[in-house]
Amino acid sequence: MLTREQVLGRVQPIVKAAAKGTAVRDIMVKELSVSMTVLVPDQESQPVMEKALQAAIADLGAERVHVRFRPASEPASGAAEEASGRAASTGQSNEPVKGHGAGMEVHPLLGPDSTVEFVAVASGKGGVGKSTVTVNLAAALARLGQRVGIIDADIYGFSVPDMMGIEERPDIVDERVIPIERFGVKVISMGFFVEDNSPVVWRGPMLGKMLRNFFAEIEWGELDYMLLDLPPGTGDVALDIHQMIPQSKEIIVTTPHATAAFVAARAGAMALKTKHAILGVVENMSYYETKDGERDYVFGRGGGARLAETLHTDLLGQIPLGAPDNHPSEPDFSPSVYKEDSSTGQLYTQMAQQLIRKRSGSM
Repeated sequence: MLTREQVLGRVQPIVKAAAKGTAVRDIMVKELSVSMTVLVPDQESQPVMEKALQAAIADLGAERVHVRFRPASEPASGAAEEASGRAASTGQSNEPVKGHGAGMEVHPLLGPDSTVEFVAVASGKGGVGKSTVTVNLAAALARLGQRVGIIDADIYGFSVPDMMGIEERPDIVDERVIPIERFGVKVISMGFFVEDNSPVVWRGPMLGKMLRNFFAEIEWGELDYMLLDLPPGTGDVALDIHQMIPQSKEIIVTTPHATAAFVAARAGAMALKTKHAILGVVENMSYYETKDGERDYVFGRGGGARLAETLHTDLLGQIPLGAPDNHPSEPDFSPSVYKEDSSTGQLYTQMAQQLIRKRSGSM
């Protein structure tokens, strides 16, 4: 069976013979598929190096080889540096926190002995309620006794802290960031490190670096589930997640509208192409229920079911259009997390139960 050590042994001589500053990272091996990121000082060397790497790895028996190139050093803009370091109430450094140098694969949560179930929540386009599904599914899992964390990986469009009603910032203990716990869920987000809703003006390499920080510098403790709220589409962050966490599974969120489901199919296709299992589809904004109990299908019908059929997976649930009946005076107020005893909260509980059964192999 092809191993990461075998791949590393083949690529190291090629990298050492290349221009100064060339480096390889994020080598991921899954069955006969290999992916990696290569840092290069200039673009001119990319074509030759890509061919050499693909040929060397193919000799090992790999059937699919994906090599992603990034600049060896790319300075962040002033706005990026300001955004990355600001967390005034935590006393953090004004530099992005640095990893421990050994790469993502050595982190305990990602090691071979880890029992954490990684679930990436994805969508093809924005505005379909992906983050709403993430926070409510996490809360439902926690209510069922699971130890749950959320990484708000939508670094440009972070929204999880606001949705969960989180106003405080993380503390630093022994140089480790302690995630905020809300509704029994441990949360980390770019929103904790940006003041005044400032925009994050970063290029792709900085996004991957921040994702590494969300593991390397955070004291997660023991978890059963880690949910990752991905940005919409199939861009840099989604690809980084697929490379960094090859064992992650996915939930695809769509609305019943045919176009939204059509676009969401691309996110599903990306998961399948990178050999990531799809746990199911969630159809959000499925209908609006009137006071008389009648259902008005505002955005059409059937998009979620068709998408699930296309991706050969389950339709985990259909969530109605609406908002939680929460009041700001409540001690556990949040704008987006439904109460356990609400009708929509019960739907999320049912979805969480499905995930637990899928993990245990009982369905």
